Amino acid sequence: MNKPDPATTDVVEAYYASHRDELLAFVSSRLGGAAVAEDIVQDVFIRLLTCYKMITEITLPALVYTIACRLVSDYYRRRHSRDDYEHYLKNTDAADATAESVLSIREITEQLERGLARVPENCREVYRMHIYGGMKVAEISARLGDGYKSVEHRLGAARKAVRQALKRYA
Repeated sequence: MNKPDPATTDVVEAYYASHRDELLAFVSSRLGGAAVAEDIVQDVFIRLLTCYKMITEITLPALVYTIACRLVSDYYRRRHSRDDYEHYLKNTDAADATAESVLSIREITEQLERGLARVPENCREVYRMHIYGGMKVAEISARLGDGYKSVEHRLGAARKAVRQALKRYA
C-alpha cells in the first residue's frame, strides 16, 4: 500500500498549525457551536494525512474547506435520519399497531424469506448473521472459518435474491 508523500504531510501539518482555529470557527458556525465541530476538524486533517494524492499549498485551503463542508453535511444527514428514527420509535407502540401494519410486516417478511429460499443455505446463513446478528463480513468470515471474499460473495448473492423478491414493494 502506498504511503502519503512526506512533503504532503509537512504541508498539511503546517496548515493545521496555522489554520486549525480558523477552520474550527468555520465548522462551529455551521453547527451552531456544537462540540462535534472539534471531531469534524480532526477528521478533516486525518483524511488529508491519509490521502495518497498530491496536495500542494495552493490546493490545500480549498480542499480543507470542501472536506469540512461535506463532513458537516454528512453530520446533518446522519442526525436527521437518527432523529426521524427516534421519533418513529417513540411514537410507535406495540398496542397501537394496526392490523394492516402487522399484515404488511408479515407479507414483507414472507417475501424476504422467499427470496432467501432461492439461494443456497450457506448464503442464507451469512445473510442472517449480517442482518439479524449485525455482524460484519470479517466477523462472519472468522466465525465460519471461510475466506473473506467467499463470505462477501455469498452475502452479495443473498442480497441480490432478497432485492429481487422485494421489488414489488419498492
